Amino acid sequence: MTQQFDLIINGGGMAGATLAWGINYILGDSHKLNIAIIEASFDDETHPGFDARVIALSYGSRQILEQLGLWHDFQAIATPISEISVTDRGHYGQTTIHPQDYAVSHLGYVVELADSGQLLQQKLQSDHITWFRPNQIQTLSQQQERVELTLSDGQQLSAKLLVAADGGFSTVRQLLNLDKVKTDFNQSAIIANITTSKPHQGMAYERFTEQGPLALLPMSQGRSSLVWSLHNENISSLMALSDRDFLEQLQQAFGFRLGTLEKTGKRVSYPLVQTLASEITHHRCVFIGNAAQALHPIAGQGFNLGLRDVAALIHQIKQAVSNKQDIGTFNTLSAYQSLRVSDRENTVLATSGLVSIFSNQYWPLNVGRNIGLSLSNCLISLKNPVAQQMLGWRHDLPMLTPLSASSAAMH
Repeated sequence: MTQQFDLIINGGGMAGATLAWGINYILGDSHKLNIAIIEASFDDETHPGFDARVIALSYGSRQILEQLGLWHDFQAIATPISEISVTDRGHYGQTTIHPQDYAVSHLGYVVELADSGQLLQQKLQSDHITWFRPNQIQTLSQQQERVELTLSDGQQLSAKLLVAADGGFSTVRQLLNLDKVKTDFNQSAIIANITTSKPHQGMAYERFTEQGPLALLPMSQGRSSLVWSLHNENISSLMALSDRDFLEQLQQAFGFRLGTLEKTGKRVSYPLVQTLASEITHHRCVFIGNAAQALHPIAGQGFNLGLRDVAALIHQIKQAVSNKQDIGTFNTLSAYQSLRVSDRENTVLATSGLVSIFSNQYWPLNVGRNIGLSLSNCLISLKNPVAQQMLGWRHDLPMLTPLSASSAAMH
């Protein structure tokens, strides 16, 4: 017996869960879709997307969450970023980005993934959303009018549209035999929560070192979230150090702008590989978030780009429902792809470009980037391109407004 849905989302992490909530919030009570979410993990405690890490939400992402009726809840668990300090270790170049230069209250917000996961799970207790958990897609068949799936426990599902929100190693992409473009940066990131002797006062730090970027982001309870990118060959030795010795090494790399580094929480590491899906749409299938593009964490662009995927897809689904059209047609997916091409290309280029520029010790490039950092501290026009990327403003992204019953009836 095949269970019929309007939409199936593979992956119940941040991107998938936000999409599920956002679609039915924007469509309203009279036009809600029946949505299935397939999730491999047993619960949020074991979900890799809701571990000890944090995400830095850009100001643009705050605007999307406001449009989806989620910001009030997120604000309660978010730590505002008051300023961003960018420095180059061992060199004079530095710049600071201030919110008042861009007429915003804050430059962004830091949210712990575990808190975000709990929040979204509570919001998704709806009779229009069915969870299949823990479960995975075993087979996938694309028919003319629908997608048909068989799950690992034998259940069969079908829908007009399948959304892959299943991460950089996307099961959907593998089942469809779609190519990906992979860039190995020969780096891994160490993630940990750090306490410092001086309060962070909402300051975020991005420090470029010989091996890669080191970021400390402000968190609740005076903690800071560490994302330290290093050459792969140095990771195992650092991970093996005692907490005290690790903090000593980190202090040398970061400096004393937050005073003494006092404590570290549990450390985890993961390799930094950029993965780009060769296609972000396929027949009755669409890829969002890390399933479409998994980026280097430099400048914290990954989730913000994925949230813009979510917003664009919600917009196109709303358009289809408003016009009483099939949400999985070529026209709907083609329009979604057109909305995402420019933003995706620009963000990928900016992210990989920053990795290349700030991980290169070739001395003319070293001198050039430090002159650029110093000048940008004086000239806001030089700072603007970086700040605009960090703020996540996209003027080509449609505003999301709820679909009223009267507006749908007019079509």
